[in-house]
Amino acid sequence: MAHAVNGVVAAGRGAKVSVETILVPDPGPGEALVKVQACGVCHTDLHYREGGINDEFPFLLGHEAAGVVEAVGEGVTDLAPGDFVILNWRAVCGSCRSCLRGRPQYCFNTHNASQPMTLADGTPLSPALGIGAFAEKTLVHSGQCTKVNPKAPAEVAGLLGCGVMAGIGAAINTGGVTRGDSVAVLGCGGVGDAAIAGARLAGARTIIAVDLDPTKLEWAQRFGATHTVNAREQDVVEAIRELTEGNGADVVIDAVGRPETFKQAFYARDHAGLAVLVGVPTPDMQLELPLIDVFSRGGAVKSSWYGDCLPSRDFPMLIDLYLQGRLDLGAFVTETIGLEDVEKAFEDMHHGRVLRSVVVL
Repeated sequence: MAHAVNGVVAAGRGAKVSVETILVPDPGPGEALVKVQACGVCHTDLHYREGGINDEFPFLLGHEAAGVVEAVGEGVTDLAPGDFVILNWRAVCGSCRSCLRGRPQYCFNTHNASQPMTLADGTPLSPALGIGAFAEKTLVHSGQCTKVNPKAPAEVAGLLGCGVMAGIGAAINTGGVTRGDSVAVLGCGGVGDAAIAGARLAGARTIIAVDLDPTKLEWAQRFGATHTVNAREQDVVEAIRELTEGNGADVVIDAVGRPETFKQAFYARDHAGLAVLVGVPTPDMQLELPLIDVFSRGGAVKSSWYGDCLPSRDFPMLIDLYLQGRLDLGAFVTETIGLEDVEKAFEDMHHGRVLRSVVVL
């Protein structure tokens, strides 16, 4: 039986999104039907609408979500109706070469639901990141559901499904930030502020927030930045060195994802320091660095995909920290909205007026 529900659809490149009736099938083998309670509005959804991911329109947008399992398909033994879950877009397989080497966070064979969700006329939809959660219900692979403590409100729990996890993981998992480290974060939107929060959780001594927008720098201080640098007014590399006894930071996280910001991250790190790229570049971007500088400065350069997270490990831990009052996930939520407000939320996000808009269903 198909469930007719409302969902936000991007019909074509650059077209405004609309709320449409979509048909969600009952779960088949290995699948779960989830009643969505809340879903954050992420830049990735805007990239889908603009055709920046691929051209497989129409898209069912939304992926940063939490909700309650309504039904499970054959063979699903670790989920049950009524479970409160955060959705993730990397359901690890457990059998690829990365999983078998004990590195499931780099799984090469992640799973999505097999059955398509469709428009009322039968047109198949492409769910954003295999989730499609700007909808009253969605169909996912059971491995995309991570059970967490239901005491956490859905509007904050769902943020771990993408942006907040990406930033915290960039600091803790990829960057390996630890007690006493100095950290600089370039770009103080949702992902950058989450990286700042992660660095504070890990015990960093100095946390430097860098942005062009004074308002975003104020936001960054709420999450734990000890110093701020306005990139319109200061040389970023020199400012970071001045704040780290002339050495550069131990870890520099680029949450923007542009060649110019990554060069700043590369040169603003200490000798043998680490530069982490978590901001997502576009396919046309090119980076040029003198190879002698790569050699002579030592250290490492890493990309951080989804914060190198393992949802089954990281989501419950971070929810527990939230419930203990040690991680203020609520500070990321600027506003709560309805499905019909997603287009305006994209505009507000594009202009930097919000940290996170969250659709509440």
